[in-house]
Amino acid sequence: MSLPQPTLLYESHRAPNPRRVQIFLAEKAVEIPRQEVDIMAGHHFGADYRDRIGTHHVPALELEDGSVLTETVAICRYIEALSPEPNLMGRDAREAAEIEMWQRRVEFQLLMPIAFVARHGLPAMQVLEQTQVPEWADANRPRVLAGLAWLDKRLQTSPFVAGDRFTIADITAVVGIDFMRVIRTGIPDDAVSLDTWLEKVRGRPSMELKAA
Repeated sequence: MSLPQPTLLYESHRAPNPRRVQIFLAEKAVEIPRQEVDIMAGHHFGADYRDRIGTHHVPALELEDGSVLTETVAICRYIEALSPEPNLMGRDAREAAEIEMWQRRVEFQLLMPIAFVARHGLPAMQVLEQTQVPEWADANRPRVLAGLAWLDKRLQTSPFVAGDRFTIADITAVVGIDFMRVIRTGIPDDAVSLDTWLEKVRGRPSMELKAA
């Protein structure tokens, strides 16, 4: 039985998770009609969006059978099933598990701390949290620096985050690092391996669509 095809991608071009999907699609050379959701205006909390999607989460992928997928990695996994090459999530069970392991490590050790600093520390992002906890932003600033040091150490022994080729783990890492601009944090001067990897990854055609 053939899988239902995607018909519409709901995205927000300024947010990290939608950008992860954008890069994933660009790597696959897959085109899907898109609809912008202004999360900074709180449109994803509106009844129209929630009734259609079933949640306030962005991105969301609508399929031709009327069903909707949310959650970034779930959407990417579905796209990978429809368009297996170039492979970004693992060619067999062992590789898929290792890529998922590294992808989740990047989420927990870098992307999420960056997001917490931004969402709880920047007044403009109160619309995303509604109740901000500035102390949580402060607590996560050292976690961001620790995550950068951890990733630099990993890249001292591996050309890419999950191994010898570009995968979804690299997408998560570069999107997180690019998002650090909003919390005014840069790559430490001594993170040479991280800086070398970043230059290599940012040179890929899929990175041409920059975060706003």
